[in-house]
Order: sequence, then C-alpha cells, then structure tokens
Amino acid sequence: MDERTGQPPIKEKRRGSRFPVVVFVEAKWQEPGRQQVQDTAQATEVSALGGLLDMKTYPRVGSDLELTNLLSGQTAQARVAGTRRSKDGAVLRVAVELLTPSETFWGLNFQLRKTSAELVKIEQDIKSGGIDPRILEDFRDSVDYVRKTAWAVQEWQERQLQKHDPQTVLPLITTERIRRATQLSIAIRTDMEAHEVTRETTGMHEFYQAVESLYPRVANLFREA
Repeated sequence: MDERTGQPPIKEKRRGSRFPVVVFVEAKWQEPGRQQVQDTAQATEVSALGGLLDMKTYPRVGSDLELTNLLSGQTAQARVAGTRRSKDGAVLRVAVELLTPSETFWGLNFQLRKTSAELVKIEQDIKSGGIDPRILEDFRDSVDYVRKTAWAVQEWQERQLQKHDPQTVLPLITTERIRRATQLSIAIRTDMEAHEVTRETTGMHEFYQAVESLYPRVANLFREA
C-alpha cells in the first residue's frame, strides 16, 4: 500500500510505445466527498494513448482527470490507470490513459519524437533494400538533423514555460547548421572529385554564388583572430 495514493502500486498494461518528453500539464479531478483537486504535473513519458506524470498530489487509481497542456491550452479527459516507481525507486509516477487517444495533446515534442522513431525504422528497412550507401548516408544524416532539431524545439518550449531565456538555444542551432554545412560541403567535394558534378548540374550556379558570398565573411573571422 502506498501512503500517498491509498492504493498498491500498479503497473498498467502498456498498449503503445512511449517517448521521453517534458510536457507540463494541469490536472483536475474530484476526490471522494466532492472536493476538487488541482495540481500541476510534468509528463515525462507519453504516447497517443497516455503517459506518466510526476505529481505532488496523487489521485486514486481509477480517478477521472481533466488534463490541460499548459503550453497549447489543449484539454483531454484521462483516467488514472496505475502508479509506477522510477528505476531507483525514489519517485512515484502516475500512469494515465487518455479516454480518447490523441496524437496532438502532448504537443509538438511528442510528435517530433514519434516521427524521428518512425524515420529510424525506415532507415532499417532501407539498409536491407540494397540501396546505394550514399543515399543511406544522406538519409541517416537527415534523420540525425531531425532529432537534433526536435531537441531544440523541446528546449525552447521548456525554457519559455519555466521563464528562462529561450534565446540561449539559438547558438546550439547555429553550431548544428555549421556542422551540417561542413558535412554537405565535404560530400559535394567528393562528388566533384568523382566527376559527378559539373557546371551544368542543377543548382550549381546558385551554390557557387552562395559559396562566393560566404567565403570572404568566414575568412574575415580568422583574420580578426
């Protein structure tokens, strides 16, 4: 028996893959005696079917909740399916099921995580399909970029909600752009050395103009140093 819930810990039957996110929600429910309780919770693992919430107040198993996503304002009806302790046993989390499954309630972070996982699965399928390694490498790099961008979106939203400066995420995005541009430039150089790129290659003129404009600015950075 857990003293905070009045119920033995229950591990709910999981029907869908959960993804690690941080989503702040407001939970409302009725306690026996018609008393309404309201608490701010933090979702740490979610799926379209439900999720795990870190809460200060623990509703009883079977309680009906009204959840509000504090970032989007979207609401959803849910039910407490059970409780689950963290791996170290220190934290009790509340498992909730959405009465109507939703791909959007948990917000953009969940959707990006789910999409990223689906892309990884596609990558595995491509590996077994006899695709040219260069195409596979491009696909893998694109998936990696999606993952990092998803992380940046999550960080931005979390910092906004916690009243921290979200602008501190931007230097991380710039670093990732530079890494990606370097990676692509090396790939294009390899293609040129293999005579797979010529002046007639679509987009080459625009690429030349971009490089010509960028190079002196980059060179000035090192002259100033």
